[in-house]
Amino acid sequence: MPGQAGTGPLAAGRAGAGGAGVPGSSAAPFGSRLLGPEGQHGTVLRIRVQGLLTTTLVTTNVIGAVIVVVLSGFVIPGPPTEGPMLLALAIAVPAYVLGALLVGGIWGTGRALRALRWAIEQREPTAADRRATLRVPLNLTLMQAFLWGAATVLFTVLAIVLQPELVFAVGFTVAMAGMVVCANAYLLSEFALRPVSARALQDDPPGQVVGAGVQVRMLLFWALGTGVPVAGVVMVALFAMARQNVTSDQLAITVVVLGGIVLVFGLLVMVFNARATVAPIESVRDALARVQRGELDTEIPVYDGTELGLLQAGFNRMSAGLRERERIRDLFGRHVGQKVAEVAVAAGVEQLGGEVHEVAVVFVDIVGSTTLAATRPPTEVVELLNRFFAVVVDEVDAHGGLVNKFVGDAALAIFGAPVDLDDDAGQALATARAIAARLPVEVPECAAGIGVAAGAAVAGNIGDARRFEYTVIGDPVNEAARLTELAKSVPGRLVASRCAVERAGEREAARWTAADTVTLRGRTEETTVMVPVGSDAPAE
Repeated sequence: MPGQAGTGPLAAGRAGAGGAGVPGSSAAPFGSRLLGPEGQHGTVLRIRVQGLLTTTLVTTNVIGAVIVVVLSGFVIPGPPTEGPMLLALAIAVPAYVLGALLVGGIWGTGRALRALRWAIEQREPTAADRRATLRVPLNLTLMQAFLWGAATVLFTVLAIVLQPELVFAVGFTVAMAGMVVCANAYLLSEFALRPVSARALQDDPPGQVVGAGVQVRMLLFWALGTGVPVAGVVMVALFAMARQNVTSDQLAITVVVLGGIVLVFGLLVMVFNARATVAPIESVRDALARVQRGELDTEIPVYDGTELGLLQAGFNRMSAGLRERERIRDLFGRHVGQKVAEVAVAAGVEQLGGEVHEVAVVFVDIVGSTTLAATRPPTEVVELLNRFFAVVVDEVDAHGGLVNKFVGDAALAIFGAPVDLDDDAGQALATARAIAARLPVEVPECAAGIGVAAGAAVAGNIGDARRFEYTVIGDPVNEAARLTELAKSVPGRLVASRCAVERAGEREAARWTAADTVTLRGRTEETTVMVPVGSDAPAE
């Protein structure tokens, strides 16, 4: 009879780190609530894993021992156990069980402790530690196979010596029970050690299959849980036919009982095998749903060395790639503007050139920036500029525009490109009024001139194929810059061109009035200067 395969203390307190399980999803960590919640204390997890592993293996072996007694004593056709054989079994069975428990406990615990020492010492596992950890279930199962194999040989030899007619019944029942127990022992121990496997594979997921793959594992457990026991049923029938002293009722009872055992334990093996296969897939499925909802920081534990572990590791690599892509996209948007970034990504625009757009332009420039830089420490100037630009960006974004660039102490905002607006001129004028109202209150240290112009301009990528930027080139940009110079000497420091006001909606246009007609520097045509209603006329 096989003994207990204890595992000793497993310091797997960090097994849940890095996304053990899928928080907030329907899937339990590592596929079972028996393993407790993620983030639990290491001692609690260690006791839980050890208790689950020991209990399941001992229970499986006890059931296997019961099967042997029932089959050999009451089911398999043959003479009853009597005389010296009965006495030998009465002495040998308890003695073997006790010895197997002792040997199995020391042997199994010692090997498991050596393999899991990295976890006990709370250190990062090496590549050898990872391989040894993933082999613990197999090693425990091989130990079970050795003990059951020794039991098969021992009790078969006793039958040959003391009561030869019982050889088949004893040898067959012990071997059959051992195969079923070994299959279940592997699946149960692998299941119990998932938190430790997850900790081992957390920082270095497998790049290839470790050990047997899913196909080999499923075929192996079908053979151990179903194929071999069914072959045993066939052997019982052949043995009964050869002896020709078994009644049809005895044969029928034997086949029914053996068939029931095969069905029950074959089903048990397949259930655990199915869970071992489905749990990683469910973790990936639930994690994909979270990513689809925008939770790109989702990660799942990798606790399987087969193709399923590769699937889990592949998901984590995909998630990391998406996070990096989103970070780059966000950084790209901060540099060129979110609207430009969205349009560029959606259209795949990567070439130079542009298109003609009807746009409105707002130019904002600080008054006395040279004096400001000369009289204040650089760090203070930067802090002041950031506060100044924060007001500009806030109002431009609120009105659907794009801050195209910061030029030292000035900002250029565009309305109508790259995304068309229903009233680009009206939004530009409203933005300019809002900025002019907020700056004296929120950044009184920075007086600024604001100019607004509108008209046709070319918007697109300017530069070289290796390095370009999105910008707007045309007369409205130049006019807005010249109006800003004029605005610095005007009460309220805000002016606009008549063209911009005439293109605006009636509600916004009514807020502006003509103040003067001037010829701006560098231009040949006169410009009618507009100011908000209530402002004084600009100085010439």
